[in-house]
Amino acid sequence: MKAIAVIGYHHTGKTTAVCTLISALTQKGYSVSSIKDIHAESYRADTEGSNSFKHAAAGSEAVWARGLKDNALIIPGRIELPQMLTHLSSDYLIIEGMKTAPVPKIVCAETESQLDELIDETCIGISGLIADRLESYKGLPVFCLQKNMDAFVSKVLDRAFPILPASDPDCCSACGKDCYSMACDIVQGRSQRSDCVQDSASELLLKVNGKEITIVPFVQKLLRDSILSFVHNLKGVDKDASIEIRIP
Repeated sequence: MKAIAVIGYHHTGKTTAVCTLISALTQKGYSVSSIKDIHAESYRADTEGSNSFKHAAAGSEAVWARGLKDNALIIPGRIELPQMLTHLSSDYLIIEGMKTAPVPKIVCAETESQLDELIDETCIGISGLIADRLESYKGLPVFCLQKNMDAFVSKVLDRAFPILPASDPDCCSACGKDCYSMACDIVQGRSQRSDCVQDSASELLLKVNGKEITIVPFVQKLLRDSILSFVHNLKGVDKDASIEIRIP
């Protein structure tokens, strides 16, 4: 799943850019998922006192609210990007917000000072209100959606890459850097997506209900060594054979 984020201050055009991108990618035949990062203290995904709210309050770790017209998965507390990714499967993931996500970014802004604050090495382009008066800024293209939407979408298709694991750097820095630094290097051409050690050289594959679960290298090694130790102590087992474990 390839990913990109659109970041910026409130009322600078983020949602317009995101919706434009989702619509364009969908029309091209891609499947799209999205994340809206919300920082308002008053926001709740569920309504206090509702039956689904009572399920969560009673201790359910996840609650499906199934309706006649749509559905919602309610997870109590705040979760981070890696946990969100386990619930998503599509060609593209579009994130509104999450400026610390290890993905390429479009920055929406109204002023140059906002751009200076938000632009870093993950930025591949600029859009939003400022696009009415700029065509480029510090070497980055500025996309006015009314005038050059095709170029905007082409840039995303060209520069988005499969999302990095967003692992805790205390658990995984096998490539010598954290995922955000790796994203910077990929965008700037200093590294390639295949340089990520965690998912390019897995020592162990875990699937739950057919879906691959990301495991950081340190935990992969612990599980792998434990399984090998057990199997190699069995009589008549080829120690060089591959091992498959299924738990129905």
